[in-house]
Amino acid sequence: MRIDIITVLPELLKSPFEASILKRAIDAGLVEVHFHNLRDYTTNKHKTVDDTQFGGGAGMVMLIEPIDKCITALKEARNYDEVIYMTPDGETLNQGTSNTLSMAKNIIILCGHYKGVDQRVRDLLITKEISIGDYVLSGGELGAAVLCDSIIRLIPGVLGDETSALTDSFQDGLLAPPIYTRPREYKGLKVPEILFTGNFPKIEKWREEQANQRTMDRRPDLLE
Repeated sequence: MRIDIITVLPELLKSPFEASILKRAIDAGLVEVHFHNLRDYTTNKHKTVDDTQFGGGAGMVMLIEPIDKCITALKEARNYDEVIYMTPDGETLNQGTSNTLSMAKNIIILCGHYKGVDQRVRDLLITKEISIGDYVLSGGELGAAVLCDSIIRLIPGVLGDETSALTDSFQDGLLAPPIYTRPREYKGLKVPEILFTGNFPKIEKWREEQANQRTMDRRPDLLE
């Protein structure tokens, strides 16, 4: 998989990809992540990427021309499955979306800034709009990092145990059940005895019941 991220702050984005699972995936050649500074596609000496709104109003708007030039240059080199715009009014990211995108070959992620992009960017260039929640950040870079992490960890070979991602919360529409490790008892709190029985069908049934109960208690909306 190749991920191209368009941003005005590439330095803000690089650190998450220089550690942990994301770095291992890149080093192993399972994914390529490339950062493109939008200012490199401007035509004036000040490298301006934004301007005031037509019609007045507070906040600056990202210009269409440098974005178009950057995306066009990328598309001339390869085909892309999606051109994604990170925006608070996009569809909320969920596990199903991450699962689907993890099977893509090439994707572009555009990070918004200021009041957002000229609407014509969204009309002409974007194929998918994603939000990571009902709140506003200073820019789309942190949202892009979250999206990339949620995708990359699902690529075969990235996680040490490939079944781990399949048992995560939301994969089956439920929250994950409680999990335990050593010690068997701590400050009077004991690990449920069923986990020591070795009866794996019963253990799986218990986990399923716990997942359903936890989802009912914490996220009943997922059961609707």
